[in-house]
Amino acid sequence: MSERAPAIVIIGSGFAGLGMAIRLKQSGFHDFVILEKSEALGGTWHDNTYPGCACDVPSHMYSFSFELNPGWSRMFAPQPEIRSYLERTADKYRVREHIRFGSRVDAMEYQDDARRWNVTLTDGTVLTPRAVVSGIGALHIPSFPDLPGIEKFEGTTFHSAEWDHSYDLTGKRVAVIGTGASAIQFVPRVAKKAGELVLFQRTPPWIQRKPDFPFPRPVRTVFDKVPGVARGFRDGIYWALEARAIGFTIDPRLSGPQEWLARWHLHRQVRDPELRAKVTPDYTIGCKRILLSNDYYPALSRPNVTVETSGIAEVREHSVVTEDGEEHEVDCIIYGTGFKVVDALNELRVTGRDGVKLQEIWAAGIEAHRGTMIPGMPNFFMLLGPNTGLGHNSVVFMIEVQIQQVLSCLRLLQDTGAVALEPKPEAARRFNDRMQRRLRRAVWNEGGCSSWYLDDQGVNRTLWPGHTFEFWAGNRKAKPEEYLLTR
Repeated sequence: MSERAPAIVIIGSGFAGLGMAIRLKQSGFHDFVILEKSEALGGTWHDNTYPGCACDVPSHMYSFSFELNPGWSRMFAPQPEIRSYLERTADKYRVREHIRFGSRVDAMEYQDDARRWNVTLTDGTVLTPRAVVSGIGALHIPSFPDLPGIEKFEGTTFHSAEWDHSYDLTGKRVAVIGTGASAIQFVPRVAKKAGELVLFQRTPPWIQRKPDFPFPRPVRTVFDKVPGVARGFRDGIYWALEARAIGFTIDPRLSGPQEWLARWHLHRQVRDPELRAKVTPDYTIGCKRILLSNDYYPALSRPNVTVETSGIAEVREHSVVTEDGEEHEVDCIIYGTGFKVVDALNELRVTGRDGVKLQEIWAAGIEAHRGTMIPGMPNFFMLLGPNTGLGHNSVVFMIEVQIQQVLSCLRLLQDTGAVALEPKPEAARRFNDRMQRRLRRAVWNEGGCSSWYLDDQGVNRTLWPGHTFEFWAGNRKAKPEEYLLTR
């Protein structure tokens, strides 16, 4: 079934998709539709509902710069509050009327003759826009470890991103696999309810104290009523977070103060020498994402919690067996193993100009020109594409910069009368080679750890190698000489 599509299709209704839609309307582009696979908007903040789910970036920074929220209840907002913010923002800027819920994209194919995209949905509907903006992000495909014998397990299993709220954890013997950002948040909640909790840790994370606190009503009133206060508070947070990037991007040896804070937090909260040794990282801080928590270490010190550092050998009908031969009887397995970040982009079914598939273009590794466009993919834009992730600040900032870049490209099409635009291969090559040279010197490649930032070749395809203001300065506006225009 085919139908006329608006000029622009946006995929996803999280921060990226909603931000793009709002800025399109404000710039005079009203002919667009948002395709959302779920029945509600919010993206990551709709899907993830595990206990303790919250942002690990201060609330005032983890929001749109054009829609400050003076009413955040805490310094680090919980998931329901972030989702409510997105709902209110969508309604305020009247973009909900552009959303088609329950619309999952199956494939996208560029039509060379028509200079349009065929966007095929799983129900068979085909839309034919001039341009496509992918706002799906990278944190939406859960990653599961390959555990021998898992198919024999007779208990309950679920991933943190697909939390089974119908399963009562009270008194249960629970295995948690993984110690990433999500596990840091839900483990303390689970530990309070479970009869026994075994945490299977492969690599301990660096954890710092979370400077979280509620905003009293008088403070929220000042944010709301006094001009400039909320903006000034946000700006202060921004520069404080930017300061953290010095050790990540310039020289890992400059991260000494960051490591001291993490070690101080660890020694203050973990008194048992044996447990402390288990949870002390042996790699440079920043190599993996630095996590924030005030209750994770205390949870590990509870008498009903065991930290297991031996690898998992197999899973049996009612137990998990480690490589040292110890068998742990469990009723439930919870995966805190994160997401397929690199694979999430690589699994897109996209066919560009001349019938070339995205996987062919990315045969040597995923990359994009300025994190947003790909040679051979006319009028195809990615928000939070390759190397636009951050280890120190808010990705909402990066999204807004990319949105400015997309709008700049659309204006370039308007001004020139062209129907299609794509980056020149040589321009994209220069940009990515220069970026990878910087990344090779950064802590994520030199810090002595393996992480989801790197692909299977050890190349960082995820993070931006510098400060976010560098990304803003160089990428918010399209440079005409870097693009091929089809008239």
